[in-house]
Amino acid sequence: MTDEKIQVAEANLASREIPTSYVPFRNSHLLSIATSWAEAIGAHRIYIGAVAEDSSGYPDCRPEFYEAFQRTIDVGTKPESWIEIVTPVISLRKSEIVKLGVELGAPLHLTWSCYQAEECACGRCDSCALRLRAFAEAALKDPIQYA
Repeated sequence: MTDEKIQVAEANLASREIPTSYVPFRNSHLLSIATSWAEAIGAHRIYIGAVAEDSSGYPDCRPEFYEAFQRTIDVGTKPESWIEIVTPVISLRKSEIVKLGVELGAPLHLTWSCYQAEECACGRCDSCALRLRAFAEAALKDPIQYA
């Protein structure tokens, strides 16, 4: 299924512009929800799989974004609520993450990157292109289906 209302341009991984697949401030929404839940249940860490390799196009994947959001959490939660954002793969290349996933037995066939389609990945959006490049660099076949 393709959502024709969402216009996603062909990938251009050499571009330094923000891709059309960018969802404005998405990670801040996810972190806000996670922070609220963490404080409510007494959790001390929020893990997010952000990758700085994406930061050339997605501004909320940069390490400095997470450093700034950490300050927001520190100021915006109760003093006794110690909550840390953990970004364990932020400095890895996507190909390294793919290799690590295989090594750990992660169900990569259940993962999804496409911004354009739901049944079969488009293979054309920036997110698909980054994923395909990662599998190619890892010398592995991506287990999901592409159009």
